[in-house]
Amino acid sequence: MLDPSCLIHPCCADVPNSRTMLSMTSTLPEAAAPEVRAAVAQLPAYVAGNSAQSDLTAALASNESHFPPLPSVIKAISAEADRIHRYPSMGAVEAREAIAAHFGVSPDEVAAGPGSSGVLQQIISAVCGHGDEVVYAWRSFEAYPILVAVAGAVSVPVPLLASEHHDLPAMAAAITDRTRLVILCSPNNPTGVSISAEALEEFLQSVPPQVLVVLDEAYIEFQRGTGVDSLDFYRRYPNLCILRTFSKAYGLAGLRIGYAIARPDIAEGLRRTAVPFGVNRMAQAAAVASLAAGDEVLERTEAVAQERTRVIGALRGYGWDVPDSQANFYWLRASDELRERLLDALSGADILARGYAVDGVRITLADKATNDRVLAVLADRERFVSR
Repeated sequence: MLDPSCLIHPCCADVPNSRTMLSMTSTLPEAAAPEVRAAVAQLPAYVAGNSAQSDLTAALASNESHFPPLPSVIKAISAEADRIHRYPSMGAVEAREAIAAHFGVSPDEVAAGPGSSGVLQQIISAVCGHGDEVVYAWRSFEAYPILVAVAGAVSVPVPLLASEHHDLPAMAAAITDRTRLVILCSPNNPTGVSISAEALEEFLQSVPPQVLVVLDEAYIEFQRGTGVDSLDFYRRYPNLCILRTFSKAYGLAGLRIGYAIARPDIAEGLRRTAVPFGVNRMAQAAAVASLAAGDEVLERTEAVAQERTRVIGALRGYGWDVPDSQANFYWLRASDELRERLLDALSGADILARGYAVDGVRITLADKATNDRVLAVLADRERFVSR
C-alpha cells in the first residue's frame, strides 16, 4: 500500500520521494560546494559614493552631474520607450558612428560598452592573459585593481608624486617584458590633476610599441587651458587607446555608456570581448543626442570650471592645500583621522563626500549654493587640524 504522504504518481511508488530522499542523504558526508576563484573572493568591493538621503542632501560623493538631463536627450530616450521589447544594436552601431563622426575617426576605430569601466574591462580581457602585468598610478580610479584581478592579470601600482601628478618616469621604469597594458588617468580620479602634453609625449616615446597605453579621460570635458590633444597623440602613437564616458559631463551616469577609440584591430578585439547587447537602446540614443548638443554641454562644463576656480581659490584662502583639479571635483589629502573629521563635519551639514582610506577626501562640485554649503563647513580649517 502506498504511503499516503507520497506526493508522486502511483507508478513511481518505488522511487524515493522528497521526504525519503532527505533521510537518505542526510547521513551522507557533506559534498563539496561550488566556490568562486580565490582571486575573486579576495577582491576588494568597489565602493560607490553614498546616495542622497533626502532632497536637501548634497550628494557630492560620486562625481555625478548636478544638471538635469538635456531636453533633447529626454526626447531621444522617450522615443525609444516603445521599442524596449526589442534588442538594441549589437555593436552600438549608430552610437559608434556618431562618436566617429564627432572625432573624425572611422567607426571601426570605436568600441562602446556600459560606461568607461565596462569598456576598460573589455580592454583588459582583450589584451591581458593570466599573469600579464598592468601598470597604473595609485591612487587612481579604484576599479583598476579590481578589473585587473578579475582578468587574472597582475597589478603594478606606481605611487603618485607628492604633487598628486602621475610619476611617469617611474611608471615607464615599471614596464617589463610581462607588461601588456598601462593605464593613465587624466584628469586623475580622485586627485583631479592632469598630465601635460610634454610629459605624455616623453612617456609615450619610452613605452615599447607592443604595450597598449590607455588614456582614461572620463573627466576631460571639464579640462580648461592648454591640455593634451589626445586625438593628435592617438594619430601619432598606434599603441595609444583613448577611453571616455558619457556619465560625467554628459550626465548619462544612470544609462551607462562609454567608449574607446583605438586602432581598428584593437577596437575589434574590444567588441569581441563585450557582453552581447551590453549597451541598451536608450543609452545609445542618449549618446547620439548628447553629441549633437555640444553647445549646451560646453555651457554646463564651463559653469563647473568657473565654480571650480572659485571654490578652490576659497579653500586655499582658508589654508587648505588643494591641487589644481581639471575635473568636476577637488581633492583634500588627509590622514585617516583628518578624513573622518572632514566626513563627519560634512555629514553633519547633510553633505555627502567621498572618503579614501589613508589618502583623503574627494568632493564633487555642484551649483554655487551647494558649493557654498561646503565652503561654510571648511572655512575654519584650524578646527580640523589643530586637535
